[in-house]
Amino acid sequence: MTQIKVLLIDDETDFLALMSERLGLRGVEVSTAVSGPDGLRILREKDIDVVLLDMRIPGMDGLAILKEIGESLLPVEVLILTGHADMEAAIRGVELGASDYLVKPVVMNELIFKLEEACQGKKVKAGST
Repeated sequence: MTQIKVLLIDDETDFLALMSERLGLRGVEVSTAVSGPDGLRILREKDIDVVLLDMRIPGMDGLAILKEIGESLLPVEVLILTGHADMEAAIRGVELGASDYLVKPVVMNELIFKLEEACQGKKVKAGST
């Protein structure tokens, strides 16, 4: 399998550093952004397979970011990362086009499985256009 390219969008820098390290050890290429505008800029500049998107980001929340990604027609899958209190937002995110959602704290094996699954969805979409 080719290397998965992930963009993590989350305002918690400690979480970004930890997840980047853990995913990197599993062969995932990780880019990070601490805000929606930064994440959208990176999406336009880099080839990204999957966005891991937090729902609670000051300024531009996860749903607004997801909407922008959908409107941009960029070939990327989105997985939502959420806390228990944000389950309604996660479900709304799936309705807006996210592939799936994961509840924090995320189990690493489950995250890797979901990333691989999302990459397969991206390939299917790319082949059907």
